[in-house]
Amino acid sequence: MTVSDTQVTWLTQDAYDRLKQELDELIENRPVIAAKINDSREEGDLKENGGYQAAREEQGHQEARIRHLQELLRTAKVAETPKDNGVAEPGMVLTVQYAGDDEPEEFLLATREEGAIESGSIEVYSPGSPLGKALLGAKEGEERSYELPNGKVQQVTLIKAVPYAG
Repeated sequence: MTVSDTQVTWLTQDAYDRLKQELDELIENRPVIAAKINDSREEGDLKENGGYQAAREEQGHQEARIRHLQELLRTAKVAETPKDNGVAEPGMVLTVQYAGDDEPEEFLLATREEGAIESGSIEVYSPGSPLGKALLGAKEGEERSYELPNGKVQQVTLIKAVPYAG
């Protein structure tokens, strides 16, 4: 993987610290999982040993999460909350109006990890998504368009952009 293949992830300091703590806890927990596997292995036939299979599966999930967090934190750009200047950028809550829709939609422009907020009540759209790319740099009142998966073009107007205050 080259640097150009790597996507930078915008995180607040709080989100970075929370993810780093999760990573540290997962790494500290490795011996516990290894002990579970060893204890289950000693119970006998591994083909019919549900405890062994469950412990191996848990270890696989844990190691995948560790690798994901390590990569995410390695490429993270820790930034302060963006300025309240009405411009769409990562870390902003955007209110948009889609052409043809009556109701506006509100979402956080950020990564899923940044959006793993306690309230969980706000949708999170990636800056790398078609909608996110279209809106990056847009000012309040500006109309942009992006291509939908079916090939049609969707018009969207940025109504409001405010810093996320999670």
